[in-house]
Amino acid sequence: MQINFEYDAVSASPRLEEMVSNKINKLVDKYDFIVRADVFFKTENTSTPDSGKICNIQLSAPGPRLFAQANTKSYEMSIAEATEDLSIQLRKRKEKMKAHH
Repeated sequence: MQINFEYDAVSASPRLEEMVSNKINKLVDKYDFIVRADVFFKTENTSTPDSGKICNIQLSAPGPRLFAQANTKSYEMSIAEATEDLSIQLRKRKEKMKAHH
């Protein structure tokens, strides 16, 4: 399982990478068909203090790619929101896969 990290106007952070890796590895334990993950961190100037820290996660798995984006006031919250969204998508994908077998 490969995880790629990209940063746009954000300095690389081993702490954030570890946090994302832990969450993605939990998803991989549950859904073994995930092939790789691409994680993008981006900072955006926004008019509210509740957003601007963006985390995009794209998962490669059988079928169309899974994608989640979260834009909150902290990267930690964005990571949690994006991985939760992916968890829901993965659950649906797994149910579809079961239905076809």
